Amino acid sequence: METLLKLASWAQDTLDALRAVDFLGPLAIRLYLAPVFFVAGMSKATSFENVVQWFGNPEWGLGLPAPWLMAFLATAAELGGAIFLLFGFATRWIAIPLLVTMFVAATTVHWENGWQAVADPKTPYASEYLGPLQFEDAGPALERKERALAILKEHGNYSWLTNDGRYSYTVLNNGIEWAVTYFVMLLALFFIGGGRYFSVDYWIAKKFRRV
Repeated sequence: METLLKLASWAQDTLDALRAVDFLGPLAIRLYLAPVFFVAGMSKATSFENVVQWFGNPEWGLGLPAPWLMAFLATAAELGGAIFLLFGFATRWIAIPLLVTMFVAATTVHWENGWQAVADPKTPYASEYLGPLQFEDAGPALERKERALAILKEHGNYSWLTNDGRYSYTVLNNGIEWAVTYFVMLLALFFIGGGRYFSVDYWIAKKFRRV
């Protein structure tokens, strides 16, 4: 028992010591998400009229109300959010519109495609290892992949396309996985903020109150 108590005490002391670098978590999330949203925002900004049409068209688009306003808000949130996240400025506040954007993307764009971003039986919720939690069937996507690979091997330069086997081709499922992943990361930032030292928020807070 004494040995276990010493081990627990040592583990707690180690965790306490690691608090000195606890800023690395939010910093890593911010640096990961900033280019994701910047690229998404720039993609919308450079083809804004097409985005507006896609947002508003109920037949081949999302059928959203006020499509120009919705497209503008989504573009502004992603571009502004990327810059704010990069510098750690108003991190918790900018997380809110980005959370809304990811929620809308998951429920309107990707929902009907299920969970997986990329169809693969080894990814979460399609793996047989999860037992009753396996609710995705990657079988049809794998059939399409095998057919596509057969066509490439027969009619294309397969060795060049795969860089002599170093690359592999897969089937994009376009499910909600990535949108939910970004949502979870943003939710973490909403609660913990931009982190110490490497965020504008920290230095503003340090100037006007104790941190």
